[in-house]
Amino acid sequence: MTAADALYGGFTEPIRDVLWGHIYFTPALEELTKSPPFIRLYRILQLGPAYAVYPGATHTRASHSIGVYYLARRLLVNLAEQGAAEWLSPGGIRSFFCAALLHDLGHFPYAHSLKELPLESHEALTAKIILQEPLKTLTARTGADPYFTAAIVDTALPDRGDGELRFYRKLLSGVLDPDKLDYLNRDARFCGVPYGIQDVDFILSRLHPHRDRGLTIDSRGIPSVESVLFSKYLMYRTVYWYHSVRSATAMIKKALLGGLRDGVIAKDELYGLDDQGLFSLMAERSYPLFALAEKVREGAFYTTAAEFPFDGNVHGGLLDIENRFRCEEALAEECSGALDAVLMPEELIVDVPEPVSFETGLYVADEGRCFSECSSIFKAEDVFVQSLRVIRIFTDPALEKRLNPPGKLREILHIRKKWLHLE
Repeated sequence: MTAADALYGGFTEPIRDVLWGHIYFTPALEELTKSPPFIRLYRILQLGPAYAVYPGATHTRASHSIGVYYLARRLLVNLAEQGAAEWLSPGGIRSFFCAALLHDLGHFPYAHSLKELPLESHEALTAKIILQEPLKTLTARTGADPYFTAAIVDTALPDRGDGELRFYRKLLSGVLDPDKLDYLNRDARFCGVPYGIQDVDFILSRLHPHRDRGLTIDSRGIPSVESVLFSKYLMYRTVYWYHSVRSATAMIKKALLGGLRDGVIAKDELYGLDDQGLFSLMAERSYPLFALAEKVREGAFYTTAAEFPFDGNVHGGLLDIENRFRCEEALAEECSGALDAVLMPEELIVDVPEPVSFETGLYVADEGRCFSECSSIFKAEDVFVQSLRVIRIFTDPALEKRLNPPGKLREILHIRKKWLHLE
């Protein structure tokens, strides 16, 4: 097989996608989409609880993964035609296609509810799945190298090659990567919002291959990067970090962290689950915090009792989920004393959005400098991050009804910020 064969040959099997239309696979690549590990992705909603705000947001990790494969193939064909073919091997090309298609195999259920828990990264889990049967054999049948495919996804795996692996890694993860271009467009489509829509055709036309950097752009592509940054910011603000989505996610995290901490569940039990499996696991076991999962399943999300801007210099300790757990217990105890009523730890949750990156590391070739130093109005990502990150205290709506007078809890939470190290 030549590089040209790997790029163009045998793509005869269409899959119809709502976003990109017909997406063509080789028969061997299509077989990957029928494997049990990939089928699991059809049972994981891409945006978890976002459907409670945007009812159309019921698309899955599987459809997203197929979209990433589609854009990855278009990207690599474009780069190969601009000169990248000089350093691309047939096996590397097919491995990149497989990595794009399989990159979320190890993803946890219910969006990012499990991301902060003390678990293996989903990239490491993906690599293990690819290197086990049946994926190991199925991946090899496509013309890919299973280890090379796994190493593109899991950057902790050693690079055994001459730099081709690093090139693919940079393509799959960056400012204008196929993953981001698909999820911004796909999430916007299914949520019914305009913010994530990107001009993919134009973006691909402004990208150029570089063996060490992966991609460069020319100055005509600067507005495309700006559009992606704006879109990512707006999608976080209106969808991904919408307050009720954060609430549901925080409730699941609190339930699972408590279960792990108290030995009610083991880490290994959380690997390989789909959305329903996650809820079933907690429903089968008697543990007070698991009642939070049932509330989420029924749509009874906690409401915002207080919120404060996040300052990394002051509130950095709260980024540790174990610290937050202890703060919640202390805060519940303090509020119980002030209210002359017992607040259970599961009735109060402190939520701190995890670090998010607005990467600006692309190199603008005709200006001879990085994007953050070029003629764009964007000079740093801090402005985006600071405006998005808000500490919220979520409480059970039923709690307010049994307190006298109503509204007293909110007043106390604003006064007693010191329990969260906010003063």
